[in-house]
Amino acid sequence: MIKFTEEHEWVDTETFAVGITDHAASGLGDIVFIDLPEVGAAVTAGEEVVGIDSAKAVSGVNAPYDGEVTEVNESLADAPESVNPDSAMTTWFVKITPSDPAAADTLMDEDAYRSMIG
Repeated sequence: MIKFTEEHEWVDTETFAVGITDHAASGLGDIVFIDLPEVGAAVTAGEEVVGIDSAKAVSGVNAPYDGEVTEVNESLADAPESVNPDSAMTTWFVKITPSDPAAADTLMDEDAYRSMIG
């Protein structure tokens, strides 16, 4: 199941993959560089985990919950442009295993996210 944050990240609650929504990617424009964290890094909900440099802005991907980075998508280092557009939500940045297994339950479902972005 896919859940969403108010900062426009999506989370696959089965694999713990984290990416950005098409809405966020569209706002960034062409992504030219992605700074990924180290596997094993501890993360805190709401803090930046991934740095993104694009033609329009410098932005980031925030941790959706407290946890540990268990995998990074190394292919993005060579092909950062693969992030946009990604309306199918298949391009993930990191996988973060939550400290609390119920943490993903607090994220928005698709209907709530769509309502938020109008």
